[in-house]
Amino acid sequence: MAAATQFEDGFPATKLFNQGFSYTYDDVIFLPHYIDFPTDSVQLATKLTRNLNLSIPCVASPMDTVTEASMAVSMASLGGIGIVHSNNSAVEQASVVEFAKAHRIPFVNDCVFVSPNDHIQSVEEFCESPCVFVTETGNRSSKVLGVVNKFDWEKCGDRRNARVSDYMVESVVNVPSTYNFDDVAGYLAAKNLDYVPLVRNGEVFDIVSVGDVERVRGFPKTGALPSLGKNGEFLVGASIGTRESDKERLEHLVKAGADVIVLDSSQGNSIYQIEMIKYVKRTYPELDLIGGNVVTMAQAQNLIQAGVDALRVGMGSGSICTTQEVCAVGRGQATAVYKVASIAEQSGIPVIADGGISNSGHIVKALTLGASTVMMGSFLAGSREAPGTYEYKNGHRVKKYRGMGSLEAMTKGSDARYLGDTNKLKIAQGVVGAVADKGSVSRFIPYTMHAVKQGFQDLGASSLESAHKLLRSGVLRLEVRTGAAQTEGGIHGLVSYEKKSF
Repeated sequence: MAAATQFEDGFPATKLFNQGFSYTYDDVIFLPHYIDFPTDSVQLATKLTRNLNLSIPCVASPMDTVTEASMAVSMASLGGIGIVHSNNSAVEQASVVEFAKAHRIPFVNDCVFVSPNDHIQSVEEFCESPCVFVTETGNRSSKVLGVVNKFDWEKCGDRRNARVSDYMVESVVNVPSTYNFDDVAGYLAAKNLDYVPLVRNGEVFDIVSVGDVERVRGFPKTGALPSLGKNGEFLVGASIGTRESDKERLEHLVKAGADVIVLDSSQGNSIYQIEMIKYVKRTYPELDLIGGNVVTMAQAQNLIQAGVDALRVGMGSGSICTTQEVCAVGRGQATAVYKVASIAEQSGIPVIADGGISNSGHIVKALTLGASTVMMGSFLAGSREAPGTYEYKNGHRVKKYRGMGSLEAMTKGSDARYLGDTNKLKIAQGVVGAVADKGSVSRFIPYTMHAVKQGFQDLGASSLESAHKLLRSGVLRLEVRTGAAQTEGGIHGLVSYEKKSF
């Protein structure tokens, strides 16, 4: 190893990123370093903000096709965190945060509710639930009167013309929502039940089936601790804008128990965000606040001086974002992360690399270049936990994924993220698309994190802190890849292939 220091190979980050080029993750490649530890010894624990720690460096983006309760719960159970989007009313967003934080199980199921006078016309009305709950008003927030089991409904002939009150089962066995996953699994086994509802304040809160138990137990185990607050609840974040009305939204979110707030703006270096930062820190001094988005050191410094606890980095790098194309501003994500992290590190401010993550290698690059976490949109959007339903397009099972700068999202209010005026023309800075079904985040995130560990091992970094030190000291070297090198580094030269990451 000592002899290796005689050779000048590759470039230190300080030289590579100061030549006037804007690099994306695919543009650069790290040269391998020295390995003296096994993959399993790599530690991915990190900081989300100055005061909040995570077991894995993964953050679900505050987009309305990415993060609501199910994603927030699942990410927290894995050791990451989800940021609940704000493309809804303040009350609705706060309700999602409260619902997610009240969970003790690592997933969310959609419960189906009907009133006593309703009719069940087809088995599709059960959706994926093993039963339908009958409540006084037909919604979650009223007294439970009975239950209709899916199996019983299918077995007992045509009941389409009968009211559910005529054949529902009135006795509903349940357990408190404070039960954790092992408690519920044990109860199901002990009572030999197919499913059991979880009840909170007299309302059906969620439902757990034997199939859920088997599915969760089949997920890979990472050993990472879940993200929990001081009160033992899952860590859940939420986004707000910088308008006057967002102060009221913030109040709702604080009451709902949000652990961290993200100021969601495509260009965070504005008087509007700086004033909002000062307001939040003055009004809720103990609340962690993430500012952004920024891509330059000057932008970052302004928000750091205003009082943020972390910075979100990226502008126009998302797969559904057209900001660079429409507005001619932004920066290649690799350069942006390195530059912002180099100034944020001096103040102890963690950096969140937001956008441009398509594979585990991108995560390795973002973290090594100075980020403490990565924020993901498209990488998570096709998962079971993302909002929306699956559909088939050209033979592929997909889910809708849209940029918050798309006209479709802006009609619901996300134009505030782009400093839009509701009374004026809306200019799209994003598109609506679809992403392939990826299964559950509880399955593919653990595999992704193991791939990241392998990347860190090849770099000779046993932790994020170690990687940052190796980069700053110039020990880690990089090179720019030509187009041919990028092609060579991917799958090429085959007539056909099947790509499976795990």
